[in-house]
Amino acid sequence: MRILNRYVIKSFLVAFGMAILILTFAMTGANLIRVLDFISRGIPMSVFGTYILYMLPRILTFTIPWAVMVAVMLVFGRMSADSELTAMRACGISILQIVSPLLLIAVMLTGLCIYLQVEIGPPLLGKSRSMLKQAGLERPLAMFEPGSPLTLNSGDSSIVINIDSKTGDNELQGIFLCKARASDDFIEQTITAEKGTITADTKTQMLHIVLKDCMTSNRSSGESGSEVVEQIFSNELIFKFDYGKEANAGKVSVRAKYMKFTDLLGEIRRFKQNNIPTLEMEIELNKRIAFALSPIAFLLLGMPLAIRTGRRETSIGLFVSVVLAGVFFMSVIMCQNLNKFPQLYPQYLLWLPNIIFQILGAVMTWRISQR
Repeated sequence: MRILNRYVIKSFLVAFGMAILILTFAMTGANLIRVLDFISRGIPMSVFGTYILYMLPRILTFTIPWAVMVAVMLVFGRMSADSELTAMRACGISILQIVSPLLLIAVMLTGLCIYLQVEIGPPLLGKSRSMLKQAGLERPLAMFEPGSPLTLNSGDSSIVINIDSKTGDNELQGIFLCKARASDDFIEQTITAEKGTITADTKTQMLHIVLKDCMTSNRSSGESGSEVVEQIFSNELIFKFDYGKEANAGKVSVRAKYMKFTDLLGEIRRFKQNNIPTLEMEIELNKRIAFALSPIAFLLLGMPLAIRTGRRETSIGLFVSVVLAGVFFMSVIMCQNLNKFPQLYPQYLLWLPNIIFQILGAVMTWRISQR
């Protein structure tokens, strides 16, 4: 029996390792588009590695359950196709004896997922978001990208800046600046400049923009309601912008998705004492635990399905695992988005995918064991 257990465990771990490497690589690549955009604008490459490390715990909470499903479908599908399961059962070994070592592994992976979800993942996810913002504050020149308008808020007005090209560390070419009232979006001023320079004081977080050879058009409303335009040519114009104040505006509290489990429980308790709705935080709390328990649900459902659809073609198992994982994750996300309908108790509906998967898996496993 020990030889059999080692054989099943080894087959599972090999398939699980390959699956988790591929899935984690794929999901990491999907999260790097924003970082690569920042790197192309001048953010240092060190941000790239740090961002991956911060995002990895969050990604693993998705890829670990998914890899369990893929490994189970591949291993038991092959064992069924090769009649290995039939031979084992002919020797008096039950399905439960065959799958029991994998259930223990699934429980261990569930504990890892719980630790990632409640202790490590959320704070590091928050750090990954703030890291990109801080990198932008330290290198504000990266905010300017040719062909991509940049909007800055200045008092009661908003300023949109577009450039044709950027050379060197701080030289801009083909600059167009548009200033509009925030109240009604009326364009008060437009400025075109052939070139300019930009410097930043990272200590005071002030941005200094110097425009050369500028044509300024000031717009205002005339007495009859018509628009009056005044054009002025200037050799040089200087603008100052407090980019740090805008970037840090509203940074008062930590969002629920970035809190540790204990902090989230404390916030829920505090909100309830002050009669403040806690639905969104309760949804976040239940979602984390529901995701963390998914390896057991995926194992219980994947194993009997793999036996029933036993094929040598691995594409069958991969397709079924992708569909089942997609159904599970999408169901949880759909329940999470019901936060505007508290009468439906979405914080408890989040558990339905887990319950359904585990019940179906247990029933199908029992039926197979009775054959």
